[in-house]
Amino acid sequence: MKILKYLKIDTFLLMLLLMMLAATLFPAQGEAETFFKYLTTAAIALLFFMHGAKLSRESILAGIRHWRLHLLVLSSTFVLFPLIGMAMRPLSPWLMEPEIYQGFLYLCALPATVQSAIAFTSLARGNLAAAVCSASASSLLGVFVSPLLVGMLMSTQGDMDFFGSVRAVMLQLLLPFVLGHLSRRWIAEWVAEHKKLIRFTDQSSILLVVYTAFSEAVLEGIWSRVGWSTLLVIAAVSCAMLALVLLATTYSARLLGFDKEDEITIVFAGSKKSLANGVPMANILFPVPMVGMMVLPLMIFHQIQLMVCAVLAQRYAKRADS
Repeated sequence: MKILKYLKIDTFLLMLLLMMLAATLFPAQGEAETFFKYLTTAAIALLFFMHGAKLSRESILAGIRHWRLHLLVLSSTFVLFPLIGMAMRPLSPWLMEPEIYQGFLYLCALPATVQSAIAFTSLARGNLAAAVCSASASSLLGVFVSPLLVGMLMSTQGDMDFFGSVRAVMLQLLLPFVLGHLSRRWIAEWVAEHKKLIRFTDQSSILLVVYTAFSEAVLEGIWSRVGWSTLLVIAAVSCAMLALVLLATTYSARLLGFDKEDEITIVFAGSKKSLANGVPMANILFPVPMVGMMVLPLMIFHQIQLMVCAVLAQRYAKRADS
């Protein structure tokens, strides 16, 4: 575990890789495949129910006066990223396969991650209240905005029933989220007292979705289409994309006159893409054989953003201490 911390490797990402290996060696087939599909649907509903239960109205209202900050963060998440994704179009099929490019388009349409954005903002001595409000708003808006962006960005691909996908997202993600939030008056204390159990539920749900998705992808021959060269291309493009967004958020915050604490919040909340939202949503938006390819760029980008932002947060913290 110390080696993983030293190398800035996320333990959860290692578990995701183990799920991919398990799906490669022992893919779910036949009755097991049907069982895991139903179990995955239930796990996704539980995941978003807990997300709704965790999000307090106070955290939504906290820092809401920083509307300029939130607008910049949301613009980075839902405008800058999609523009970068569209600008990458000449790279396919010259540098990457069309399926991988679609995975990047999907990544660009996703909301920001809540947990790591808040954690890195806290570590870097940023505006924590604004980070909670902005990241939570991004995650909630993502339930509505991300399917719309996916439909717009992939409208020429013809791979998805757009209105059917939006309806499925509303039913499987938004409805459990709303029910979870409405139940806060009864379960808020229990949720607060069992944070480790909730975290375990969150991670287990995502791991289950990844195993189910990659089982289908393996049976469809994903590893005959994805080699080391493809993985290196995904990593290189992810690094370039993250660097561009970090530079854009940093200098936009400075040009618009934000103080250092707000700049930190903008950088960390505006550069993240949510694995927790992205994997379950892909399972709803796309045909099962496509899900593995759709989330592959997201999984690699997720690890890169964690490593880079961990170093960046420590640099901000040292500057604040000095």
